[in-house]
Amino acid sequence: MIDSDQPFTTGGIALEDPESRYATVLSCLESRRYAEALALLDPLLAVHRRDARFYYARAVVYLSTGEYRKAGSDLLRTITIDRTFLPAYRHLGFVQLTMGREESALKTLHSALAIDPGYTDAYCVLGDVYMDCGEHEKARGAFEKALELDPHNPEIHCKLAMFYLSRGDMPGLRAEYAILRELDADMAEQIGNLLP
Repeated sequence: MIDSDQPFTTGGIALEDPESRYATVLSCLESRRYAEALALLDPLLAVHRRDARFYYARAVVYLSTGEYRKAGSDLLRTITIDRTFLPAYRHLGFVQLTMGREESALKTLHSALAIDPGYTDAYCVLGDVYMDCGEHEKARGAFEKALELDPHNPEIHCKLAMFYLSRGDMPGLRAEYAILRELDADMAEQIGNLLP
């Protein structure tokens, strides 16, 4: 019998305050303490099986440690619980692309864009998928749409720079490098190393 004055525990971790535990998980993720985050998440999920945030956080741990199948499974659960959880679609698309399942990735990312046509991150991954499929004009279109939505985002400019590099478009690469020098010096340095 559970004593009502004692906090409920599972796996030795008190779960009386899942919000506090979740905040600790986020802190662990931020400082790359993945084993600690996982140790907090597994017991939370044993009790709170319908909280999409907990599955998503565990998927982030798995992504960070290269366990893409486990990440994909948790991202699917996240979306099943909360069909509007857009970051889960983005990361699931990335996982599917990484695992060579481009058609699934396209479907996932288009589903995210059907929910929010202004979701920049989905366009970025969509461009990567199209690049992998050899559909360069569609890739360029996805990156340009992302840029239209968020023109000062260095990640988008970096993706465009890589697109231009893959196409042998040195003027395009140099233009993106010049923009990145203003937006993110570290990213610009990485791109600068690719210039002839």
